[in-house]
Order: sequence, then structure tokens, then C-alpha cells
Amino acid sequence: MRASQGDQLVQHGRVVGQHDQVTEIVEVMGTGGNPPYRVRFPDGREAIMSPGPDCEVRHPQEQK
Repeated sequence: MRASQGDQLVQHGRVVGQHDQVTEIVEVMGTGGNPPYRVRFPDGREAIMSPGPDCEVRHPQEQK
């Protein structure tokens, strides 16, 4: 998994009815775009995440 600042990290819901959680990557702390990432949640909180298999990275240029 490789990401850069400004990409979105999407954590998919694991049970029926649970929504995806979308965060913005504000800092790549690993080398070469690898985790861990500092992410910002929509409510402004920040956390450090090492994404698992239930996550994907969305690049802004892919969404257009």
C-alpha cells in the first residue's frame, strides 16, 4: 500500500450496516509512501494508522 499526502484512506465496514470510514492522509511517516500514516478524520481529530486488509487508498487524480 502506497500513499501520499492528500490521499484518502478508506476503512471499509466489517459488518452489515457499518459505513466506510474515510480519512485524509496528512503525513506519510513511512519510507516510499508506506505506512504508518497520520490521518485526519472529518471531525478534525488526528491519529496514526497502519492500515490493514480492510483499507484502501484513494488517490485524488483517480476520482476525477
